Amino acid sequence: GFPDGKNEVSLDEIKLRRILKEPFYRQYVCGPLLGSGGFGSVFSGQRLSDGRHQTGFQRPGRDVDPVPMEILLLQRLTEFGGHRGVVRLLDWFRVKGRGFLLVLERPPHSQDLFDFITERGALPERLARRFLGQIVDTLLFVHAHGVLHRDIKDENVVVDTRTLDVKIIDFGSGALLKETPYSDFDGTRVYSPPEWILSGSYRAEPLTVWSLGVLLFDMVCGDVPFDSDEDIVRALPDFPARLSSGCRSLLRWCLCFEPQLRPSLQEILSHPWMGGGQEEEEEDRLFDKDF
Repeated sequence: GFPDGKNEVSLDEIKLRRILKEPFYRQYVCGPLLGSGGFGSVFSGQRLSDGRHQTGFQRPGRDVDPVPMEILLLQRLTEFGGHRGVVRLLDWFRVKGRGFLLVLERPPHSQDLFDFITERGALPERLARRFLGQIVDTLLFVHAHGVLHRDIKDENVVVDTRTLDVKIIDFGSGALLKETPYSDFDGTRVYSPPEWILSGSYRAEPLTVWSLGVLLFDMVCGDVPFDSDEDIVRALPDFPARLSSGCRSLLRWCLCFEPQLRPSLQEILSHPWMGGGQEEEEEDRLFDKDF
């Protein structure tokens, strides 16, 4: 919840808290830069009151900017009690002349999935299944509370390398969930579906499921299946021979050209491959020596 321990707050309380809030630099000490990109800069930090480690995430912008959608979406999820698979927004500040500063939890022993795969290569199917199951379960919570992430990819999944639990981060490309099609997209091109490439339009769940197919392929093969718009529109990923038939089946379903033929999030969880299999046991034993 919020730093005072509450999980549910009214809009009036949020407004009041915003008015009464101490400036950021009286509450936190900012540490070294952890990374930066198009999203802004990420710093290590500590809360002065209790020494708790946080991560500050600063988005570029002017002081007169409206509150970013990312804050509204994360705050909405936090007010609903949060989910262990979603990075928690602990606080946020408007920094004069610098835009906004988000104070986010920093999961322990964390490494983003892109670096995790880069270091280890293609993951065994059992581990990919574990990660995908957690991500889909988290997205069911996110969608149930009216939020659409729109940029599911390896760089936006953080792995606790000790427990192998994962969290979804960076809702900067997100939107409120709706039934009607979207005509804007600020996510990652190689994770975007054919309908966006061809018509500039997509619906929430088929977009999400396509990106999950790309992510699953990335996990079990070590790289994304499509490099160009032409590849995306062709929608014919090239599977390595070592993949189990169950894994291929789920990949083909998620990466189906026709959006209406893709599974729902719930149907992904119900797919036989998600229930486990024997095909990759030997590979698992080899991989598990690394942990």
